[in-house]
Amino acid sequence: MIKTRSLEFKREIQYFTLILSLLLEPKMVDFKFQNHTLETILLVSSLLLIFSVLSSRISSRFGVPALLLFLGIGMMAGSEGPGNIDFNNYPLSFAIGSVCLAIILFDGGLQTSWKSVRPVLKIGISLSLFGTLVTGIVTGIFSHYALALTWKEGMLLGAIVSSTDAAAVFNILSAKSLSLKGSIKQVLELEAGSNDPVAIFLTLSVLNFVSLDGGGQFASMGQMFILQGGIGILLGWTGGKTIQWLINNVGIEYEGLYSVLLLGLVICLFAGTSLIGGSGFLAVYIAGLVVGNSDLLHKGSITRFSDGIAWIAQILVFLTLGLLCFPSHLILLWKEGLILALFMMFIARPLSVFIATQKTGMKKNERLFVSWVGLRGAAPIILATLPWGIGSPHSEYYFNLVFFVVLISVFVQGVSIPWVAGRLGVIERLKEKPFAKTGVLPSGFILIEIEVSEDAVAADRRIVELSLPSGVLFTSIERNEHYLIPRGDTVIESGDTISGLARPSNLEFLTSLFGDARAVT
Repeated sequence: MIKTRSLEFKREIQYFTLILSLLLEPKMVDFKFQNHTLETILLVSSLLLIFSVLSSRISSRFGVPALLLFLGIGMMAGSEGPGNIDFNNYPLSFAIGSVCLAIILFDGGLQTSWKSVRPVLKIGISLSLFGTLVTGIVTGIFSHYALALTWKEGMLLGAIVSSTDAAAVFNILSAKSLSLKGSIKQVLELEAGSNDPVAIFLTLSVLNFVSLDGGGQFASMGQMFILQGGIGILLGWTGGKTIQWLINNVGIEYEGLYSVLLLGLVICLFAGTSLIGGSGFLAVYIAGLVVGNSDLLHKGSITRFSDGIAWIAQILVFLTLGLLCFPSHLILLWKEGLILALFMMFIARPLSVFIATQKTGMKKNERLFVSWVGLRGAAPIILATLPWGIGSPHSEYYFNLVFFVVLISVFVQGVSIPWVAGRLGVIERLKEKPFAKTGVLPSGFILIEIEVSEDAVAADRRIVELSLPSGVLFTSIERNEHYLIPRGDTVIESGDTISGLARPSNLEFLTSLFGDARAVT
């Protein structure tokens, strides 16, 4: 027995010595990727992530879309930037982009209220289906005549750039505490979440048509569309219900593991649906809608985790796509790119919106605004990597042209959103209390409401300076009959009414800090 314990103790000492040596001399680990050490890869990756997160301050302060900054950081880190990172793996980029896009779409569904979307279901589906089709076809025809592409090449380009990204719109307006009037926000949410699968289907169909040299493919394309959409919707709804049941009944001891379980289930649903011929992107979006509009255990923490993972996915995909870009190659296509971008902004997008929203009851100014905010996002650039898969001789041309169009679209349309919305009269200060997605409250937490008195310690101080106790979460601030979404740099003012979550034991401290804090029953 003594000898056995002695051997175990000796083995533990050896393990400890090995770990200590690795910490003190990490170069002993002979790991290299493209002649770069593990330490270099981790250092550069973490710096890119840090710079991307910090750049969000520029986005919120000056109204510059975050995705434009993320792309810019990726380009600066690329082979023609100061970072000089040589990266040109298009298949890997498509794989990374697909997984990231699936996570982003799920989070979009999770954050969408079905009650608010249901009244605009007809308009949203019409925009995502007919609007995307019209955009792709009209852009393809224009590309054939204006850019001297063949019909097949023009239609492929049109399919690639046919989807939109509304996230930048909401981020910019939210940063300025502005809200869209009526149901415009819900229309854009539904369109942006559901038109990516349509654009992906169009692109894959045209690629299949091109690679097989045409010939009787239209009937099979229709069958493929119905099959992908049907399987995607069915498995998305089933997957969403399954995710809800598992989270509510699995009985995991640690709250943090519920979010990890959710991430695994989402990726599993995406991969499984795609594997059997369905639209994995549509499936995860539908699943997000189902889960987000259901009673869910630990919904608050799960929603915050999903939001954080979606941001990581956005940063990762735009950094990756930025690394792929060669700025010198973009400059060579600036004329074609500018012509195509202007055509899509002023002709293709408005035409598709006005066709898709006929007899829907939308006002003219609302249709004009929806036309203008059809920003191109990550999906077109990700799809622009697909022509490499069939060995297209114009693969680099597609990628660079689409990249340029996305840059112009995001910069011109994104920066002008508040001004255009103001001119069209479709924005207002937040008047509705932001919805706190708490679902089933975490164990030990209560809803709270705080009235900030005139002589409160917290008055005229930023939230980040208040050293709030762990477990306190502010969800909204009512000020002068308007609602603000609180952030760390939000300054508390006397007369504010703050809503949020806290532990009962925090009420006394919050009262001493703000003047009055009480539980909401």
